[in-house]
Amino acid sequence: MKIEIRGVERLSFRERQVVSLKEMGYSTDRIAKQLNLSPSTVSTLYNRARTKGFEVVIIIPGQNLALFGVDEEEEEKA
Repeated sequence: MKIEIRGVERLSFRERQVVSLKEMGYSTDRIAKQLNLSPSTVSTLYNRARTKGFEVVIIIPGQNLALFGVDEEEEEKA
């Protein structure tokens, strides 16, 4: 799985860090400890980033979804 943040060029370095960690599921308190910030600063950075407009896209390779069996994939390659 890969996470892509579209519109990241509009975000500051700290906003990018906070958005990335938030989208990975970390809590505000955990992010604050990791980045040595206060929880209120993390919330401010996240809210500021949201106003700048970004889009998070999760990319999941097809084989990870088990949509095709191994035999079907090999038949298509042949």
